Amino acid sequence: MSQDVTPEMKQARMKDFIQLLPLTMELAGLPKCHPDRLFTADQIEARITSLKIAYKSAKQLMREIAEGT
Repeated sequence: MSQDVTPEMKQARMKDFIQLLPLTMELAGLPKCHPDRLFTADQIEARITSLKIAYKSAKQLMREIAEGT
């Protein structure tokens, strides 16, 4: 059964993402791009994958902290 995602749930998820973004970026460890150089599509995809993994780790860390483990 599919669960409908309410606008409030979407907003809460975005708020959580924004709050975890600094930690996520640090965990991902991605270098800044030189202003005169653009990333290729493959490089962007690799960076997205790194961010996804780092975001999952950041969420898990926050859960562990909240639970006191």
